[in-house]
Amino acid sequence: MGITGYFVLPWKCLVVVALRLLFLVPAGVPVRSGDSYLKDNITVRQGDSAVLKCSVDNKVSRVAWLNRTTILFTGNEKWSLDPRVVLLSTAVTEYSIKILNVNLYDEGPYVCSILTNKKPESTKVHLIVQVPARIVNISTDVSVNEGSNITLMCLAIGRPEPTISWKFRSSKGNHKIITDSEYVQMFGITKEMSGSYDCITSNDISPPDVRTVQVTVNHPPVISRARSTGTAVGQKGVLWCEASAVPLANFEWFKGDRRLFNGRNGVMIENKGKQSMLTFFNVSEEDYGNYTCVAMNMLGITNASIILYGPGAIHDVNNAALSPTSSFLLLTLFLTLSFLSKF
Repeated sequence: MGITGYFVLPWKCLVVVALRLLFLVPAGVPVRSGDSYLKDNITVRQGDSAVLKCSVDNKVSRVAWLNRTTILFTGNEKWSLDPRVVLLSTAVTEYSIKILNVNLYDEGPYVCSILTNKKPESTKVHLIVQVPARIVNISTDVSVNEGSNITLMCLAIGRPEPTISWKFRSSKGNHKIITDSEYVQMFGITKEMSGSYDCITSNDISPPDVRTVQVTVNHPPVISRARSTGTAVGQKGVLWCEASAVPLANFEWFKGDRRLFNGRNGVMIENKGKQSMLTFFNVSEEDYGNYTCVAMNMLGITNASIILYGPGAIHDVNNAALSPTSSFLLLTLFLTLSFLSKF
């Protein structure tokens, strides 16, 4: 069989299809015809089903549904290969189809073509597909040093065009909308700006889509709590201080220029998160005096002076002295910190 032989059957099929189409939908049937009319638009949400209705009567001899240039149904015979398009069994005066799980490419004009006493009529329905707002791209969690500049991005899609807003949730539980834009720009960021940033997008088609970016602001230690303590000889005494820092601070304890070590000279040093405790299991007269709590991380160093005193001593019972340590001690600590940061 020559090459031409392979095209005989398809060619005959095309001829049949053309003849049937000409018979069913004569020239002039599109909406330009004076016998055609336009129904209201049908709006559905992506993923839902759409029902396209067409009214007929007992004088109708031929009916068909078309989508642009594609025939979906002729009478009860299905021409579309799309399994989502089905013919509804409705009243004799109605010729309707249903499109399941509607998607964007289903949007557009649909024509119900009717042949009555050899007079063509058609009804045009325009299907509009709405898409719920959805975030498609957003910044990843970010960790920056205090004083840096950062930009957060959030991109969303949807039909109608969705709105985008950013909400800031601080670690203290404060919530506030900071911008109605795709981008959040922060200059000279401070530790108070550390927290969760929620991108919220909505177009009223479905519940808002929300994604979160966590912003961590690294900053040097700040000693927030430290208190002098009075303890009698022979009793257990505890000195403690608390420092906020990101990353968490490392703590060291000194008496004068002498560093204290855990388990030596009857003291225990216990560090838990933001707090450090210096415990004396059996306080002696020699233990009384001024102690220095030093908090440090890669970004800086700070210290607080705390007093362990005995009964009847004159002291400031409310606050520890938040003052610098000796020049020798600070110099030693800074050199140690600089050395460690190289590794």
